[in-house]
Amino acid sequence: MLLPVVIAGGIGSRLWPVSRTLLPKQFIHFQQFGGSLFQNTLNRLNGIEDISQPLVVCNEEHRFLVAEQLRTLGELDSKILLEPFGKDTAPAVAMAALCAIQENPDALLLVLPADHIINDIDCFQSAISEAKKLAKENKLVTFGIVPDGPEVGYGYIEKGSQVEGADGFNVARFVEKPDLAAAVSYLEARTYFWNSGMFMFSAQLFLSELEVYAKDIYEVCAESFAGIIKDNDFMRIPESTFSACRSDSIDYAVMEKTANAAMIPLDAGWNDLGAWEALWKVSNKDANGNVINGDVLLNQVNNSYIQAESRLVAAVGVEDMVIIETADAVLVSNKKSAQTVKQIVEQLEAKKRVESVSHTKVFRPWGSYESLMNTDGYQVKHIIVNPGESLSLQMHHRRAEHWTVIKGKGVITCDGKEISLGVNENIFIPLGSKHRLANPFSESVEIIEVQVGDYLGEDDIVRFEDQYGRLEKP
Repeated sequence: MLLPVVIAGGIGSRLWPVSRTLLPKQFIHFQQFGGSLFQNTLNRLNGIEDISQPLVVCNEEHRFLVAEQLRTLGELDSKILLEPFGKDTAPAVAMAALCAIQENPDALLLVLPADHIINDIDCFQSAISEAKKLAKENKLVTFGIVPDGPEVGYGYIEKGSQVEGADGFNVARFVEKPDLAAAVSYLEARTYFWNSGMFMFSAQLFLSELEVYAKDIYEVCAESFAGIIKDNDFMRIPESTFSACRSDSIDYAVMEKTANAAMIPLDAGWNDLGAWEALWKVSNKDANGNVINGDVLLNQVNNSYIQAESRLVAAVGVEDMVIIETADAVLVSNKKSAQTVKQIVEQLEAKKRVESVSHTKVFRPWGSYESLMNTDGYQVKHIIVNPGESLSLQMHHRRAEHWTVIKGKGVITCDGKEISLGVNENIFIPLGSKHRLANPFSESVEIIEVQVGDYLGEDDIVRFEDQYGRLEKP
């Protein structure tokens, strides 16, 4: 049985301001792709023989995003493994392998990043069939992308001799991201392939190789697996043990050291969408080479990617540009410089700016909230609670709240009293009061919340009851 292991961690900071910590690129709905990159990753597995429901490895913060996107695809039997913090791919896959062999000692793992685009699904699935043959012969298989240019943003794999009786090759070596001259020479040699970050191997073999070449990682992961906590559809890796694990990639920890590495060439229209220029390359363009999303007006603009989310964006007399507008941020960049957007995100993080973390609209397991105005002493939010969901029973030390229902109806608990409110009805939540908004009805309830106080941060929440496992650890 082939177990897909979808690695859905990472932030995708080079796609800021659309990709952010709480809504990274793999979960964003891209109109041109008909859904999120994560959903596309799962959809291209349809039709593969002898394949099981996927195991998704993701950050604790994204667990309900993953669960909801799995639900919309009907992947109700999928398992979700929660990392308390990211430690790169080697520990993530080790934990997945330990989960797999518990149910099937002979499990083969198909490791897939959640944020790639592959256009030729038939070619991709054929490559998986070939990789399966090698994996059953105790090979650790990686997929090498046939390069279409001298790319300096990827690592490379040099192919060695052909594996007898297979369409794959032994790996001669892995190469770090090259400079342009080296990349040109690799392209001309026709023996180098882009490192895709996709793998297939026996779970048992990977763990045994990890124990040889990165014993410290293996031991921490084995200890962490023994302490896994099952919570509804989630498996939580314990923070107390996993914190001791060092970060490392599969490549560094195992693939560059093992004698059993093999490669399947893949020419299937692959792209890892690492930056806005990559998104421009794979998107449909107008007659002037522009990709346009949203309310955009152009005059004498060529070969640019322009996206508007909340207002009109007009551009005049520019070319090879990236212009991205969101409700709270605008990015303007030369297309060739888009790889360095990550440095802007680092500046935002250093200044503790919220624009690196979340959008004005933030999704929660119970629904969403959007900040409409935030100034000294007060904040206005639009809150949506989905049918059957509820906020935690909570209190605030430094703010009071005024709630007005604008759509649907909800049940409000305040200091032990329950009251039902409908459209145009309101309630005042005093500072220090225990309160909750619940929606036991069949339609969403929407409220306008006005917060008043000397501090309005999201960390001013004390939870007493919560159905989503967000209570503070003792």
